[in-house]
Amino acid sequence: MSDEKKRNSQQPLVLVVEADEDSLLLMNYALDLIGCKFICQNNSSNTVLMAREYQPDLILLDIFLPGMSGVEVVRSLKQEPRTGSIPVVAVTTFDMDERELILDAGFDDYITKPYLIEDLEAVIRRILKRKFQFYKAFNLCQDS
Repeated sequence: MSDEKKRNSQQPLVLVVEADEDSLLLMNYALDLIGCKFICQNNSSNTVLMAREYQPDLILLDIFLPGMSGVEVVRSLKQEPRTGSIPVVAVTTFDMDERELILDAGFDDYITKPYLIEDLEAVIRRILKRKFQFYKAFNLCQDS
């Protein structure tokens, strides 16, 4: 099997940084349905270190975190040579009026809470641009 085919057959690794335990549980459930592997943490203190060590394919980052805010974290991530190219999606309660602020801070995209699993799946697919084989979360839910 070629390296490209091996890469396409692997599940994407997502680093989730979410302060709210209920939101973290929902995110875990959604990522599992979509077919992603994930690492979770509920504060910002080790995000850059974890991103450097695990080299995730995507980071889903809550904006409102204890300690460093999501905006401060994304700026640190984008300045690091080993993490600067990892796409980071803001998970926020901001509305569309804050879109430019989020993107100007260095995020690649954002999703607004509350979100549907299908919306999260669409953002992940758009960011990872079909690099991976995903399950269709909506279809899996319909089969149950």
